[in-house]
Amino acid sequence: MRICRYNDNRIGVVRGTLVHDATEIVNDLPAVRYNFPIGDPLIARLDELRPRMEKLADAAKGVPVSSVKLLSPVANPSKIMGTPVNYKAHEAEAQADKGISFGRAAKPIEEQGLFLKANSALVGPSEGVALRFPDRRTDHEAELGVIIGRTGSDIPYDKAFDYIAGYCIALDMVVRGPEDRSFRKSIDSYAVAGPWLVTKDEIPDPERLDFFISVGGTVKQRSNTSLMVMNIARQISWGSTFYTLHPGDVLMTGTCEGVSQVKPGDVMHLEFDRIGAMDVPVRAFR
Repeated sequence: MRICRYNDNRIGVVRGTLVHDATEIVNDLPAVRYNFPIGDPLIARLDELRPRMEKLADAAKGVPVSSVKLLSPVANPSKIMGTPVNYKAHEAEAQADKGISFGRAAKPIEEQGLFLKANSALVGPSEGVALRFPDRRTDHEAELGVIIGRTGSDIPYDKAFDYIAGYCIALDMVVRGPEDRSFRKSIDSYAVAGPWLVTKDEIPDPERLDFFISVGGTVKQRSNTSLMVMNIARQISWGSTFYTLHPGDVLMTGTCEGVSQVKPGDVMHLEFDRIGAMDVPVRAFR
């Protein structure tokens, strides 16, 4: 099942090239008042709500996906997590290019830890990326996004996939510089997720997915998720020993070699096997 958010926060089921409105499903969610619950309530009840969402989609006339504004498939994550230098070839290019590393020595993921991106950085592909510092280098980093479906802490390695709701394409944008990684990656619009959530049953092996990103028609990054240094189960299990994971949390699993600078007017095109494709425009912040 492919689930998207689009236009004015509508919920859709994507079938082929069409999106079918299932927004009525929000009426099945519990009404909430302050203090609001942590996490995304739709993701938390996704397994329970799927049959009704399918029926709503059956009754709705589809409209072309190309005609709607695609938002992030997750509305309310409690956190966006990232795994640094999770592809060996990217680690090598970072050390060879001081414009990426700024002279910082390479360290194993276990020494660096996962990092966090601000929730306010999260956007969908149609919203695009706004470059905040035109005098500095901002790079694209194409990644597999894992969307958490259940609350969990100290999750056993062999149970990690039980806590996944689905997958999306993730774009971890970063402005290069000497500051802390999380600071430079948390700029508004620098966390792109989309074009939709693909439920985990649709992707039996997320660690064997080809993917690429092109800018202006030129392929910049191309790899396969099998080349991750730290696998998905380890990322989830290890991360959950530091903080509780909640439904809707997004894990960006790391990028491969080929990161490069983008400028206003560019369009980034990303494709992932079994997930789909999305175009993300780049503009100036001011």
